Formats: sequence, structure tokens, C-alpha cells
Amino acid sequence: MKNAPLLFVFAAVIGLVGTLRAAEKNIIFFITDDESPTLGCYGDPVAKTPAVDALAADGTLFLNAFATTASCSASRSVVMSGLHNHANGQYGHQHSYHKFASFYNVVSLAMPRVLANAGYRTAHIGKYHVAPEEVYHYETYLKGNGRNAVEMAEHSREFITAESDKPFFLYFGTADPHRGGGKDETSTRELKPDLFGNKPNDGAHEGVEEVFYDPAEVPIPYFLTDTPETREELAQYYQSISRVDQGLARLVKILKEADLYDKTMIVFTSDHGMAFSGGKTTVYEGGLRVPFVVRNPYEENRGVKHEAMISHIDITPSLLDYAGGLDHEKNRPAKWVDPNQYWKDKPYAAMENRGPRNGLDRYHGKSWLPILGQPKAEHWETIFASHTFHEIQMYYPMRVVRDKEWKLIWNIAHELPYPFASDLWAASSWQAQYQKSLDAPYGQKTVGEYIQRPAFELYHISEDPHEAKNLASDPKYSDVLRQYQEKLKAMQKKYGDPWIMKWDYE
Repeated sequence: MKNAPLLFVFAAVIGLVGTLRAAEKNIIFFITDDESPTLGCYGDPVAKTPAVDALAADGTLFLNAFATTASCSASRSVVMSGLHNHANGQYGHQHSYHKFASFYNVVSLAMPRVLANAGYRTAHIGKYHVAPEEVYHYETYLKGNGRNAVEMAEHSREFITAESDKPFFLYFGTADPHRGGGKDETSTRELKPDLFGNKPNDGAHEGVEEVFYDPAEVPIPYFLTDTPETREELAQYYQSISRVDQGLARLVKILKEADLYDKTMIVFTSDHGMAFSGGKTTVYEGGLRVPFVVRNPYEENRGVKHEAMISHIDITPSLLDYAGGLDHEKNRPAKWVDPNQYWKDKPYAAMENRGPRNGLDRYHGKSWLPILGQPKAEHWETIFASHTFHEIQMYYPMRVVRDKEWKLIWNIAHELPYPFASDLWAASSWQAQYQKSLDAPYGQKTVGEYIQRPAFELYHISEDPHEAKNLASDPKYSDVLRQYQEKLKAMQKKYGDPWIMKWDYE
């Protein structure tokens, strides 16, 4: 045929256009493990994090982003469900004898499920740490060393660049900068620092240009005490976050090589704050404040530093909104799947494990997608936090209500000594002070004050961002205390918190 070559070219062009359209609106959700906003883009003076800094410069940097609980599994269940963990059932750790899991009926709201229903191919790599798997099910599970985000990125390359009629969603969970990997035996101190996943003896993970930090130069967060032990541990922590950054850089490189960077939204955050006493497992600012950067390639206004308060409960509805699958009126997936119908012929999902009758049919969070390019826009007036367990041995329920003016913490089991995660108890930064005395300083408190806490902690957070002065017992603030206690009760009722009964019974 005379026009056969032209027809062939035309068909090829049509096919290429179809492929490019199919590749639009991809998502990479990048979540680190135990990382505070210790990044260059947040003004950290020593952090070497050029990749996330570049992402922030070309996207939206949220200055007031909060986890709802500073515990790994519980927090990830919130991220993947859009529900507070007390409501989704994942009260604490999933692994080993801890055995916590979300309710089966969360399946209808779960992040990977609803994105698959919205037309995405879904994959997970790295830290998972939630249950049941059928609730938080990804179509593809990729393997990779969670301590080497560069390797993880390379192991994600094939999934990212695969030819498909569907956009992709990749959940990318590093194990850095969580504690682990042993102690730094090169330290001359009796109490040696944790390695935070770094190789001993200044070794390097494959494909990573390790960045080493001088303990004398690291900044000391206000919730820690300036000691040699703290400085040595922070130097290890910073090395770990720089390795994370190189993994993000590799992902960006893969996207750009495949002409997908401007068709892919990247969200960068952490499950909660750094793994130091005063951070992880607490509901102080050091535990709940997280880095949060969003680069939406379809948002015109970039380089935004956003003052709005956002929460981890917002993540799943926001990603679903970006995917075009959110029913804004009902605040749930547009393609709603009745959970009781889903489990009807699956007897292993027993009724008693499906969750409460009410409250699992809509998200607690709301989409931040419309405000990304509007730095003056508000999101939440009030943030709520809910912590109950970390490890199974660590029952210490805390509830928090916080706005931009005040913060109230209710330590429900305040008569108990504050329980420690095993790795935080063993940390040289904690033991150095604990072994001195209960009167030794620890951050804004003494060691004894950190361990034995009052029922209520009221902070004028706008004037006291370091939570140094508890005003709960000051008669001058009794009206403020009552006002925020009522706000807290209202939040507990709104979000279906079973621990609301403790107001009447304890």
C-alpha cells in the first residue's frame, strides 16, 4: 500500500500519546522511620539533604505537619487508612508478640485498596508494619534493603517505568533513620552511641556516598540535653537521614530519565519524630512534628512554605483526591465498597474483628490538595492526637488537642511511670542522664519529671513552643484548662475514641 508507511507512523504516534496519557498522575509516597524536620529546607544548619530541599523548593513545604501518634505501626495505620489509630484498631505494634492489627472493615478506606479501585497499579517497598495484609493490600511487593534507600530506588525502577495503561502508586518506606545495627564501638565513651543503621567503622552502604557529621557541630533539639552522649548519637542520626536523601535523589533521577518526573506527585514525610526520649513515643512536639513536603507537578504555585496545620489523617484522602477518586460530599472513596459485602464469604474475618458498627465509612482526615499553592490558606483549626501503646508492655494512653495558641495533653494513666521503648531506654543519650539522678536535667524537664507525669499538661504553645512551662495547675489558667478539656472530649466523641469513658471512670 502506498500510504502504509504513513499509516504505520500515525499508529505509532497514537500509541505513544496513549502511553503518555496513561502515565499521568502517578504517585510516590516516601515515608521515613523516626525522622524529625531536621532537614535543610526546614532551616537545619548542618543537615545535608539536597534532594528533599530541592523537592521543597519546587513544591510545598508544610511547616506545621503532625503525626497523630509517635509509634511506628500505629502511625502507619493512620497514614494508610485516614483514620486515627484508636478508631482503626491498630493500637500499637504489629510485629511479633505485640500483635496489634486494624479492624477488617478498614478495607474500604485503606490507601492501597482505594487507589487500586481508582485505577492505579500499586506497589510497596521497604517497611510495612501494619496488619491485616488483606486490608492494606498492595498488588506488588518489591524487595529492598530498608537501610539503603538508593538500593530501594533501583529495585523500584522496573515498576516505575513499566509500560501500562494505568498510572502507578509506589509506597516507599525506609527503615532509616530508626535506631539499630548495634553500637559504635569506636566511641571512647563508656555509653556508646547507637549506629542508626550506619555501617560500623565508617563503612558505606553499597551505592551510597555516606555523609559523616562531627558531633561537636550538630544542633541539640530543645527536648534533649547537651551531653557528649547526645552529640554522638545525633551525629549517627544525621548520617542516616543523609542516606535517606540520596534514595530520594535516585528516585527523582529514575523519574526524569523515564520522562515521568512532571507526571508524578511525590510526598515526603516520616511516621513521627526522631528516636530519642522526648521525641518518639511521646505526644510532645518532638514526637508529633514531622517533615512534610509535597511536589505536585500540576500545581502552578511552587516553592510554597505553608503555615496550615495538617495531620497524618489527611494523607489517604489527599492522595485519593489527586487520583480523582474522592467523594468530597461523603469524604470517602467514590467507588465505595461495602465492607460487610466484601467479607461476607470470608469466614476468617470474624465479625468481632471487623470493628465498630459506626465510624468506618468515611475518613477522619480531609484533602490538602486544594491548598498546596495557597500559603495563607487554613486547613485544620485544631489538631487531635491519640497514643495508647508502642510495645505491648507500654500501656500509657495520651490524648492531645492542639491549635496554634494552646496545647492540652491528657495523660490518662498518669499514676503509672512513663514506659520506655526498649531501644530508647538503652540509648546512651538517655542513660547518661538517668544514671546521674532523677534530678538530672533532661531537655526542658528533669529525669524524674519525664518519668512521672501529671494528669494534664497545658502549654501556651504560641508563646512556649518548647513546652517548658506546664500551666495546668495554675489557677490563672483554670478557664483555659476547662475550655480545652471540653475541646478534647468533643474530639474524642467525634473520632470515636473508646478512651472517652475514662473521664467518668478514672
